[in-house]
Amino acid sequence: MSNGSRPALQRFVTHLPRLAVATAAALALSACGGGSQKAESKSGASADSGTASAAFPVTVEHKYGSTTIDKEPKRVVTLGLSDQDAVLALGIKPVGAVDWFKEQPYGKWPWTKDKWGSAKPEIVGERDEYNIEKIAALKPDLVIAQYSGMKKEQYDTLSKFTKVVAQPKDLPDYGASWQVMTRQIGTSLGKAAETDKLIADVDARFKAVRDRHPEFAQKTLVVADSFEAGKYSAFTRTDPKSIFFQELGFTLKPEIDTLAKPGFNVAELSAEKLNVLDVDRVVWVTSSTGANDRIKAEPLYRNLKVHQEKRDLFVPYQDPDVGAAFSFNTVLSIPYAITEIEPLLTAVR
Repeated sequence: MSNGSRPALQRFVTHLPRLAVATAAALALSACGGGSQKAESKSGASADSGTASAAFPVTVEHKYGSTTIDKEPKRVVTLGLSDQDAVLALGIKPVGAVDWFKEQPYGKWPWTKDKWGSAKPEIVGERDEYNIEKIAALKPDLVIAQYSGMKKEQYDTLSKFTKVVAQPKDLPDYGASWQVMTRQIGTSLGKAAETDKLIADVDARFKAVRDRHPEFAQKTLVVADSFEAGKYSAFTRTDPKSIFFQELGFTLKPEIDTLAKPGFNVAELSAEKLNVLDVDRVVWVTSSTGANDRIKAEPLYRNLKVHQEKRDLFVPYQDPDVGAAFSFNTVLSIPYAITEIEPLLTAVR
């Protein structure tokens, strides 16, 4: 689904990832032995009764069955695009992670700098293409892939030498809420009680905004972007960016979901289709002021009331990193995103 000719940042914001099948060379790693996957269903809750080590064994259900983790993981690799945030929030620094923004996934984002400190995880893939040999070399005792589209072939290969918790079951890839993914991660790490508190704290932050701004509930909102002249995108209700604004209290426009192709979390729009963005608020997430100027100069966009009445908001992905924060939409990035976006949404325009 991604276009290899586009920059990685553009591919991130425009399309869902497509996974590569594990290579034949990676299959040779089956000799490493390791994590057995058990089919029986067990309760993963017992962290409340004592320390993390007392919580084990736990069994976590996921897209490809269930995985039993016998003891507290010490070396964790995250393959979901934003999974490292929840792991960091629970006090563990992953030894391996994937690249998402074409940036090293440590020390860059303001919501994780202090959590990483001087630690630097090994980069074991770009977005959704995993380097199985690098992962094996790290000798992980747990691989987590929540915000991912991990394929069965990849899961089977990794499971030959480590425990693997794949993406949540009964939900589309990249379609689980941050709460569901965080709970999966917390259970896997034997930290269910800490996880519940993290989620409750973030939920309270959202509720506080809704309480301060009940008017948000009366407004329809669409999150959009554009990286090429004449080509525009609007994000569906399963995209983290849309989920973020819905939890702030806004109502999403259902028509966006019907315009998206199956398996995509974004609807591609031509200039002639921009009328679908004529809602109460449009939040454009862009990478440059040049992109903002280009969108504003589009004649068909200039005709929309949302633009004429200055109800559109242009937010950068980076510098400041507010767009990236609600694109990640994790227990670590959400508080930062709320702090940055609330005054922008309520400023007199």
